[in-house]
Amino acid sequence: MITHFQYKPLFKQAKLPGWRISFYFRGSHYDGIYHKNGQIEWGSVTPLKEDETKLQTQIHELMLFHVYE
Repeated sequence: MITHFQYKPLFKQAKLPGWRISFYFRGSHYDGIYHKNGQIEWGSVTPLKEDETKLQTQIHELMLFHVYE
């Protein structure tokens, strides 16, 4: 389960797409860039392959709820 999920726009003009995201999953901190097409560009830590699809789905749902209300 994702905890402490945070996002903020990549650009000062919030209408431009792209968000910096960060969260904790299984005790590890992850960060990256969430693109408008749903693609995630991971930061310094990449999740394990078996967790990546699950995380992408959860992050997409969170972004739909928070950004695309």
